[in-house]
Amino acid sequence: MYKIIACDLDETLLDNNTHVPKRNREAIKKITQKGIKFVPATGRGYVSVAKTLKEIGLFDKPNQYVISFNGACITENKSNRIMYFQGLSFDKANELYQLGLNYDVCIHVYTKDMLYVYKPAPDEIDYLTGRHHFKIINEQNISFLKGQEIAKVLYENTDMNYLRKVAADLGKKTDDLDVSYSSNRYLEFNHSGVNKGAGLLRLAKNLGVKPTETMALGDNFNDLAMIKAAGLGVGMQNTNPRMIKQCDVITSANNNQGGVAEAIGKYVLGS
Repeated sequence: MYKIIACDLDETLLDNNTHVPKRNREAIKKITQKGIKFVPATGRGYVSVAKTLKEIGLFDKPNQYVISFNGACITENKSNRIMYFQGLSFDKANELYQLGLNYDVCIHVYTKDMLYVYKPAPDEIDYLTGRHHFKIINEQNISFLKGQEIAKVLYENTDMNYLRKVAADLGKKTDDLDVSYSSNRYLEFNHSGVNKGAGLLRLAKNLGVKPTETMALGDNFNDLAMIKAAGLGVGMQNTNPRMIKQCDVITSANNNQGGVAEAIGKYVLGS
C-alpha cells in the first residue's frame, strides 16, 4: 500500500489552465479519506500552491504537506509551517544572476515568499500569471536581497537546446549545484543534493514511511529524482520524451485528461 503520493503540479496535476481536473480532484479525495498523504511536489514556492491546495481540499490542513522549490523546502499545510529549508547562499545566487546576464535568458530568483523576474518576455509573463506571485526587476545584481533566504535561481528560454548549451557553457561553475530542467522552458539551480527525490525521502523518513511505500508522479526532469526515488515512479502521457524510459510506468492520459487520477485508480484504489 502506498502511504505517500508525491505529485508535480504544472503539466502533471494541473491542466493547461492551471486548475486541477475534476477527475483528479475526485481521486485525491478518495485517497485522503483513506489516510494516504497526497503531497504536491513543485519547483514553485509553497505560497504559490494555495490555490491548488484549496481545489483539492488540503489548504491549511494539519498533517498534510508540500514539497516546494524542487525539494529545498518542506512545509506542513497548516499555517505553512516550515519543517525543512535548504536554499542557496547569497553569493552563489548572485553569481548565477550575474552569469545569466551574459545569455539570452529570463532570470528567476526565488525567496521564500516572492519570485523576482528579470527580463521576462510577454510569453513568460503569460505563463507565470496564475502560477506565481512575482515582481519584475531590472537590476544588474541582486544586492537588494542580501540577508534574505534564497531558495533557488533559474534561467528561462523556450528553446531547450539553447538552455542545454548554456548549461554546458557554465561547466564547472555549477559543479556544486543540483541542476535540472522543467516545463520545457527552465534550467534550474538548487543547492547541491536538493531535489524532489531527496525531499520525498526526507518527508517519508519523518513520517515513518518506507521509500517502497511512496509513489511519485511527474512529467519533466526536475521530477525525475523523485520518480526514481519512489517505490513507483509514474510519468504522464505528456512526459518529456527524453525521460520516458526512466519512469516505471506512463499513463495513457495526459495532464489535461486526468493522468494523475488514472495512476491513483490503477495503483492505489485498484479500480
